[in-house]
Amino acid sequence: MSTSLWDAPIWQDSGTWIVLGISLLFLVVGAIMHRTIMKVVRTPPPPDSAPPENQPPR
Repeated sequence: MSTSLWDAPIWQDSGTWIVLGISLLFLVVGAIMHRTIMKVVRTPPPPDSAPPENQPPR
């Protein structure tokens, strides 16, 4: 008698699918956040404007 892992009772449990779905969601959100942060980090800084000479530094 050969049984497959796909026939195991854990795959019929709704909690298993919820946990797998949330894990996949975290991976997708993490990848999107990583791409966004890297895009922001790679953009060149804006040109600095010269501070007014009459005001003392803060």
